Amino acid sequence: MNDQHDHGALGDAEYAEFMELAAEEGFDVEAVEEAIEEAGHGPLPVLAVVGRPNVGKSTLVNRIIGRREAVVEDKPGVTRDRVTYEAEWAGRRFKVVDTGGWEQDVLGIDASVATQAEYAIEAADACLFVVDATVGATDTDEAVVRLLRRAGKPVVLAANKVDGQSGEADAAMLWSLGLGEPFPVSSLHGRGTGDLLDEVLKKLPEAPEQRFGNAVGGPRRIALIGRPNVGKSSLLNKVAGEDRVVVNELAGTTRDPVDELIVLGGQTWKFVDTAGIRKKVHLQAGADYYASLRTAAAVEKAEVAVILIDTTDNISVQDQRIITMAVESGRAIVIAYNKWDELDEERRYYLEREIETEMQQVAWAPRVNVSAKTGRHMEKLVPAIETALAGWETRVPTGRLNAFLGELVAAHPHPIRGGKQPRILFGTQAGTKPPRFVLFASGFLEAGYRRFIERRLREEFGFEGTPIHISVRVREKRGKKK
Repeated sequence: MNDQHDHGALGDAEYAEFMELAAEEGFDVEAVEEAIEEAGHGPLPVLAVVGRPNVGKSTLVNRIIGRREAVVEDKPGVTRDRVTYEAEWAGRRFKVVDTGGWEQDVLGIDASVATQAEYAIEAADACLFVVDATVGATDTDEAVVRLLRRAGKPVVLAANKVDGQSGEADAAMLWSLGLGEPFPVSSLHGRGTGDLLDEVLKKLPEAPEQRFGNAVGGPRRIALIGRPNVGKSSLLNKVAGEDRVVVNELAGTTRDPVDELIVLGGQTWKFVDTAGIRKKVHLQAGADYYASLRTAAAVEKAEVAVILIDTTDNISVQDQRIITMAVESGRAIVIAYNKWDELDEERRYYLEREIETEMQQVAWAPRVNVSAKTGRHMEKLVPAIETALAGWETRVPTGRLNAFLGELVAAHPHPIRGGKQPRILFGTQAGTKPPRFVLFASGFLEAGYRRFIERRLREEFGFEGTPIHISVRVREKRGKKK
């Protein structure tokens, strides 16, 4: 590890000083280097598992992640939401996105598959295309192939349900799809999955391409997200006003949302529009599902997620899910409470109580009370976004961080558990966007104590508007000296 990039957010001199400290505390140097690299790595590469209904995608996902988490049932449409899991193979970690829930609807299965696949593919670094080898390539499979080609992402073709030698010929027939070698596997029995995953690792980048942020000086990317009919379109139109610079269709398919370059507060911002969901609201069964797909796609391409909450309605489970998605994606966050001008005193009282109880997970996010309809307090949106971006990019020098940790541990030691009292020995910030910390400790730190550390980090260093990732490495026990 010679180049500065491998040191996460640490410069060479700071890194050398830090490693000397680690050696003094009895940490294995290689373990410390690995922890810093892992914590500073940022987002993991993403593998999207795509294919038509009932070809065994969820069963294969369970094989890949090594545990039964994805719901499996012998009928199509069981997986309704796009679900992400973390997996590891041959020492490399990556995310697996299980896509499913392809339901028959008024537009037909092909349109449903297309919409589902587009957003899964768009957010992925590589795709695993699963086909039922016993059935062979269908028209729907061909439609997905066209989407994959258009997207230009690396693809591995899995010929599933090949349980023995006799099924190899069925798998070979899938060369006709034109995606290269079909890898015969049995997701049910695990046959061939090792070779498949070896091929997957060849296609996945070591570190994913950053989908957010442009060249230095380019416009920052803002995603307006929220449940259907919360006012995303109205807000976008209001902030655009007469200052709209240009509207350009993103490269790709006709279903891509429109991005808008908008001058606001004297700056140009790129707003990722997710309002297109309203076109599909008449598909009752799939409305929420399509909304989650559009939200996920918008968040993947943004630096800041502006989450709209309809103040005239109760904060819902769907609001909570969207917030969780934005937090887990590691984007800077601003909460915009829309339709504030429509509140009477009673609703305002109960809303504040709801915010206290339901919005605790993002209590650190800047809050603006706005009206997309009238334009009320729109001028407060830009300062809130700038605050969130500043927190998202904040970096704490290692020396200052360790002075803070030393004072924290002295004043508030970890509770004694089982006669032992683990303590934080030292730590470093391994990355930004969002801030990622790795702490080295003498024993396991409980979740409650980690939350306490996060709270105190925010009090001391700000980090307003950004999630914080904290990982802990425990010093391995050394043999007793005789």
